[in-house]
Amino acid sequence: MSMEIERKFLLPQFPKELIISGEMVVHLEQRIEQTYLAMDDNEELRVRRIVEQPSGEISYTHTFKKGNGLVREEVEYEVSEGIYNQVVAAFGFKPLTKDRVTAKWNDITVEIDNYDQIQLTVLEVEFSSLDEANAFQAPAWFGEDISSQKQYSNKTVWKQLQGEKWQGK
Repeated sequence: MSMEIERKFLLPQFPKELIISGEMVVHLEQRIEQTYLAMDDNEELRVRRIVEQPSGEISYTHTFKKGNGLVREEVEYEVSEGIYNQVVAAFGFKPLTKDRVTAKWNDITVEIDNYDQIQLTVLEVEFSSLDEANAFQAPAWFGEDISSQKQYSNKTVWKQLQGEKWQGK
């Protein structure tokens, strides 16, 4: 299993001025639908449908994560469209949908997720070590550090979308 070390920030507004000025360079834009298949306080199992923009190329992934906060174990691999559709249909849950922009700012790769079903925009930065993550000084425009706040996790937001349907699982 690989380790995912990331910090998340509650982005107050999309940094379009930085993109226009060239201080931030967009490398990738994606449309993501994700559905959780199983989860508890410490583990999650999900599938994603990812559409690359503007090409429209579609890929599907299956991911297992273990842990909370800054450091989590992660296993992710591609699955076929057929497997993705079969799993999503079997569970019948509503996917969490978002647009993701991956960009370079000050030699740092940032991922900005703008959610559809709720008013939320999150900026994530991944690191190669916990020391690097802890030493990182985020600029004020990143917003509040929400790395350890469970109410902003994708799985918490997704559960809220399911309402009572999830409660019985």
